[in-house]
Amino acid sequence: MDRLMCLQVHTSGEPVEVHVNGVPVLALPAGAGSQSVTVHEFLQNGSNRISLVVAPLPLAQAVVAPDAPAQPRMAARAAHARARLVLLRQGKSLADEAVRVLAEVAWAAEEGTRFDAPTALHQELQLPVAFPRWRWLDAPALSPSATDRQTVLAALQRIAFDLSRGHADSLLAACRLRLEEVDQAYQRPAGHGAAALREQVQQLWQAGVLATLVPPTADTLLLRRVADGRLLDCLNPLGAPALSTANDDLALGNVAWPLRLTLIEGNVYVLR
Repeated sequence: MDRLMCLQVHTSGEPVEVHVNGVPVLALPAGAGSQSVTVHEFLQNGSNRISLVVAPLPLAQAVVAPDAPAQPRMAARAAHARARLVLLRQGKSLADEAVRVLAEVAWAAEEGTRFDAPTALHQELQLPVAFPRWRWLDAPALSPSATDRQTVLAALQRIAFDLSRGHADSLLAACRLRLEEVDQAYQRPAGHGAAALREQVQQLWQAGVLATLVPPTADTLLLRRVADGRLLDCLNPLGAPALSTANDDLALGNVAWPLRLTLIEGNVYVLR
């Protein structure tokens, strides 16, 4: 693939979260600087939306009352944030002059001025790209019941148990559709993503990184409806993916697997 579409996010003074077509893709704490990520698998042919959310709701509130009214806040210092969708040649830097900005959403507040928390800004854009019709775009809207929560929890507990022992099969099975589509999105050979994930799990297990991967419980699993309710984002109370390690040893590092899934006839399918 010669060209890549990347989401580039910068913030100073306030935490931000950026969504692509309703899916949260990047979240940065206040003053985190800049971060970027490729986003082909979240884009579609035709109409797309980039959303910048400044001072997003705390996670627990976002799950329980996502439509809670915004609250007034005073900027303690000058703050600004920006999200850009850019097109660049593979291997080039985002600082390169040849980078093409496809969309940009920006926000700023001077010291001592009032703003609403959260504040959401959006930009719509048309992309004449030849991506397939991703499955997550046609997933049914979900309002998870207690039974649905139990189904998701049981699946994640099995995956976490297996990963802690170096076994990737249950994770690969749950993520099969996502892995296939991400291979398509970046024009990789079929099976590339699955092979890479299996190898990653083996390397992490051999290095001892997965020893602190604790299965989620009914008290720690949060299911956040995203993509207009078509997907459930599986998170822990800290806002990290539900499948995350917690190593204190910096030499080992940590790993997290974001899981945004749907439920069809009682089966769990990770689509992003």
